Amino acid sequence: MAKKEFPFPLNPVIEAYKKDLDLTLIEENMKRTVQERFERLMELQRFAEELQRAGREARKKQ
Repeated sequence: MAKKEFPFPLNPVIEAYKKDLDLTLIEENMKRTVQERFERLMELQRFAEELQRAGREARKKQ
Protein backbone atom coordinates (compact mmCIF):
# COMPACT_ATOMS: atom_id res chain seq x y z
CA MET A 1 0.00 0.00 0.00
CA ALA A 2 1.37 3.39 -0.99
CA LYS A 3 2.06 5.98 1.67
CA LYS A 4 -0.60 8.72 1.75
CA GLU A 5 0.55 12.16 0.65
CA PHE A 6 -0.48 15.02 2.93
CA PRO A 7 -1.39 18.48 1.59
CA PHE A 8 0.69 20.11 4.33
CA PRO A 9 4.17 19.58 5.78
CA LEU A 10 4.43 17.11 8.64
CA ASN A 11 5.42 18.51 12.03
CA PRO A 12 8.80 16.97 12.99
CA VAL A 13 8.02 17.18 16.72
CA ILE A 14 4.78 15.22 16.30
CA GLU A 15 6.51 12.72 14.05
CA ALA A 16 9.21 12.19 16.71
CA TYR A 17 6.59 11.44 19.37
CA LYS A 18 4.60 9.08 17.14
CA LYS A 19 7.29 6.40 17.34
CA ASP A 20 6.66 6.07 21.09
CA LEU A 21 2.85 6.01 20.87
CA ASP A 22 1.24 2.80 22.12
CA LEU A 23 -1.56 2.24 19.62
CA THR A 24 -2.84 -0.81 21.50
CA LEU A 25 -4.29 1.49 24.19
CA ILE A 26 -6.16 3.50 21.58
CA GLU A 27 -7.36 0.35 19.82
CA GLU A 28 -8.64 -1.14 23.08
CA ASN A 29 -10.47 2.07 23.95
CA MET A 30 -12.09 2.22 20.52
CA LYS A 31 -13.56 -1.26 21.09
CA ARG A 32 -15.70 0.27 23.85
CA THR A 33 -19.03 1.93 23.22
CA VAL A 34 -19.28 5.70 23.50
CA GLN A 35 -21.18 5.21 26.77
CA GLU A 36 -18.41 2.99 28.17
CA ARG A 37 -15.77 5.55 27.18
CA PHE A 38 -17.69 8.34 28.91
CA GLU A 39 -18.14 6.23 32.04
CA ARG A 40 -14.44 5.45 32.11
CA LEU A 41 -13.60 9.13 31.64
CA MET A 42 -15.91 10.06 34.54
CA GLU A 43 -14.23 7.43 36.74
CA LEU A 44 -10.84 8.89 35.87
CA GLN A 45 -12.10 12.39 36.71
CA ARG A 46 -13.41 11.20 40.11
CA PHE A 47 -10.04 9.56 40.78
CA ALA A 48 -8.18 12.78 39.87
CA GLU A 49 -10.46 14.78 42.19
CA GLU A 50 -9.85 12.31 45.01
CA LEU A 51 -6.08 12.58 44.51
CA GLN A 52 -6.34 16.37 44.66
CA ARG A 53 -8.43 16.19 47.83
CA ALA A 54 -5.97 13.78 49.45
CA GLY A 55 -3.08 16.06 48.50
CA ARG A 56 -4.79 19.07 50.10
CA GLU A 57 -5.48 17.06 53.26
CA ALA A 58 -1.87 15.86 53.42
CA ARG A 59 -0.55 19.43 53.08
CA LYS A 60 -2.85 20.62 55.89
CA LYS A 61 -1.35 18.03 58.25
CA GLN A 62 2.24 19.19 57.68
